[in-house]
Amino acid sequence: MRKSVISELWYKVALSGSRLNLFIGINSIIFVTIGFISVAEWLFTRNTSVATLIKEYMSMPAYLPELMYKFWTPLTYMFGHAGFFHFLFNMLWLYWIGQIFEDFLSGRQFTFAYLSGGFAGALLYILFYNIFPAFSDILPVATLIGASASVMAVVVATATLLPDYSIRLLLFGDVKLKYLVLVFIIIDIIGIAELNAGGSIAHLGGALMGFIFIKQLQSGNDWSRIFAKKKKLKVATKTYNPKVPAGLPDQDVIDTILDKISKSGYDSLSRKEKEELFKASNKE
Repeated sequence: MRKSVISELWYKVALSGSRLNLFIGINSIIFVTIGFISVAEWLFTRNTSVATLIKEYMSMPAYLPELMYKFWTPLTYMFGHAGFFHFLFNMLWLYWIGQIFEDFLSGRQFTFAYLSGGFAGALLYILFYNIFPAFSDILPVATLIGASASVMAVVVATATLLPDYSIRLLLFGDVKLKYLVLVFIIIDIIGIAELNAGGSIAHLGGALMGFIFIKQLQSGNDWSRIFAKKKKLKVATKTYNPKVPAGLPDQDVIDTILDKISKSGYDSLSRKEKEELFKASNKE
């Protein structure tokens, strides 16, 4: 039973071809692994220093001198989470909206939306924290972690592509994606002045990338082509077989006639053989 469940999960994550399942799987594996390390640490040492250190190494700092030494974090931060509910809500939204995305677009485009949304969120976060005086006090210690910017990019991309697509929400009934996204964006703009300002800024960066990506796609510019596999050039070898023009004798016949000449002389040839040789000598 255990093997069948693990095999099924592995198939869905790694072998099904769904990029949605792949990214949810990566996030889940990282979250569960850090969680198990945290529990083991706490049981033996009553602290979670190793798990905390892993999260710190995955988190992206806003302070540029520190970011230079943690150059991998603009990628890793979008696969980590601060806590259970942070992880749960991100994965639920990614699953709900990601299914719609994959119904209308390709897995390659999903990959681009997720990753580019995460990078855009990271960039906007760094810009805000290094430009605006409101963040100067917390700049040296500010860090960002979570898949929210990537999820927001997928959500906004889907809403931009299908603005009138409706989903059913508990207590609200059917809601069109364009209204849902509008509410999210308003909440994030207001949230810039709240405690989780960094998260709200990153959300807006992801949302902007998701919107621009689909608008470019609708204009005929598919930015996800950077992930397209390049076809290998193959050098085709072809044996040259010269075609004998119509009416000319076959080469084997000519070779036989020439052998006869070398042995018995030209006069030994029959009239037909002389005609064959004449035809061969006058070909272009």
